[in-house]
Amino acid sequence: MEENILYKIYEWYISRNLKPEKMPKHVAIIMDGNRRYSKLQGNIDVVKGHEIGVDTLEKVLDWSIELGIEIITVYAFSTENFNRPQHEVEGLMKLFLINFKRLVTHEKIHKNEVKVKVVGKLDLIPENVREAIKEAEDATAQYDKRLLNIAIGYDGRLEIIDSFKKIIKDVQDGKITIDDVDEELVSKNLYTAGVEDPNLIIRTSGEERLSGFLLWQSSYSELYFCETLWPELRKVDFIRAIRSYQERERRFGV
Repeated sequence: MEENILYKIYEWYISRNLKPEKMPKHVAIIMDGNRRYSKLQGNIDVVKGHEIGVDTLEKVLDWSIELGIEIITVYAFSTENFNRPQHEVEGLMKLFLINFKRLVTHEKIHKNEVKVKVVGKLDLIPENVREAIKEAEDATAQYDKRLLNIAIGYDGRLEIIDSFKKIIKDVQDGKITIDDVDEELVSKNLYTAGVEDPNLIIRTSGEERLSGFLLWQSSYSELYFCETLWPELRKVDFIRAIRSYQERERRFGV
């Protein structure tokens, strides 16, 4: 009980000077550490670690809404993750299926008008998961207050290649010329087309790399690396990342 009170006091202490006018509009997160968490918990089933990670994502969405952050983009499953053991991949696909179906009628999602969007090479994932994704996207398509982007079957280099393939086809079809190709056109053809680039990218678990996440979009993003494993992420960890962002002087390449 005493420990909980102390935590609440500390949570208040580190959040007291957060400035609403300097709040990042778009926060992207590499949710790393589910597998290591499973091993540290006595080698529990790795899928259980991912399941707890889903609960953490719900908490982060709550904190983001509370702080006024409008867009959250999370790295849920890369194209390279298909190389993991079959049991883990199948378990993750089952988790995606269950949780996207939950989002269709999720009370908080609809109460806070959160639009759900999935980005990546969806043709790589099972059809039943794609159908569940479409149900969740359709159920929230009318919302424009907040956005939850979930990257599945995603790789930043493939995203850029796919963008150029679309542009090349438009050039070949005579819709545009080579001179029309610029940064804005490339951005319009990315999986995240129409979404502002992230102001802040957070990676949990202590690893300090992007691992192919939002390679084009992260050109001027602030990066924050957190030692905490994703399933154990606390509100104070999230607030520290936001506070660090607000304390920085953003230079945009200058």
